[in-house]
Amino acid sequence: MDWGSWGGGLERHTQWGLDLMEKYVKFVKERTEIEQAYAKQLSHSPLALSLFCQYQAFLQVVKELNDFAGQREVVAENLMTRICVELSKHAQELKQERKLHFQEGRRAQQQLENSFKQLENSKRKFERDCREAEKAMLVAEKLDQDLNATKADVEKAKQQANLRSHMAEESKNEYASFLQKFNRDQSQFYFLEMPQIFNKLQEMDERRTVQLKEGYGIFSETERQVMPIIGKCLDGMKAAADSVNEKNDSQVLIELHKSGFERPGDVDFEDFSQPINRTSSDSSLGTPRGTLDGRLDPRLLGKNKGKRWLFSKKNKVELAVRPWLWLLCWVGDTGGPEPNR
Repeated sequence: MDWGSWGGGLERHTQWGLDLMEKYVKFVKERTEIEQAYAKQLSHSPLALSLFCQYQAFLQVVKELNDFAGQREVVAENLMTRICVELSKHAQELKQERKLHFQEGRRAQQQLENSFKQLENSKRKFERDCREAEKAMLVAEKLDQDLNATKADVEKAKQQANLRSHMAEESKNEYASFLQKFNRDQSQFYFLEMPQIFNKLQEMDERRTVQLKEGYGIFSETERQVMPIIGKCLDGMKAAADSVNEKNDSQVLIELHKSGFERPGDVDFEDFSQPINRTSSDSSLGTPRGTLDGRLDPRLLGKNKGKRWLFSKKNKVELAVRPWLWLLCWVGDTGGPEPNR
């Protein structure tokens, strides 16, 4: 069953369909704005290089994330061009087409109304002429029976009655002609013109529905098209995570900062229970003052008691005596803490 055999509520329905298309376009535009903002916030500037695999993995994650952001931009661009632009163009064309169809329908309706007015006018004229003819006939009959009426008056009255009767007959024929014309116009209007217009509106609305249907499909298809690339980005992030090797980074740190100094031996036991005799030669020759056999005098170390640990804030004495301790306090340009200066 087509719209031509129904023909009700079409103006409201077709307008509702165009409104729905515009609402969907607005909905997709808002989605594209979200995608664009999301892509912008995901993007990161390139980072500096490093020898540590954990940092290299981080660089790879950032790179994959930037590629991921690029795919969100692709989604936004496709949604805008394939849905918003296309459907907006179709909506404008459909609005114009709908306007033309309704103008055609109003024109056909106006023609039918004009035909009906002609019919009504001819009908009223026929009715009026019939009354005038009947009135003129009664006057002629009355004068014909009036003994006081002259022959001329009677003849004139009969002529007037015949004239009125002839005018009524012409009005009757005119009325019949307009009635026939109106019935033909009415039949053409309801069985041909309006069904054709309604069917055109139906075809237009179904075409709009198909376009909207395709727009719905593109909404999901656009997302599905980038999923393989996004999956590769995620796989790249996972591969970057798997590439992190804590042992490798430890070895890199060793190779970068190994000092070559030997580790210190055990501290000898100093026996203070026996008196120590110092001679003048001892103070001027032999080991420097404050040292025992080239090592720092433990009695001087005692002044810094509690501050000899490797990670204390003040360890200048230990660092001066044993440079190998720099290994634990200085990592240089690889991201570690700087030494106390």
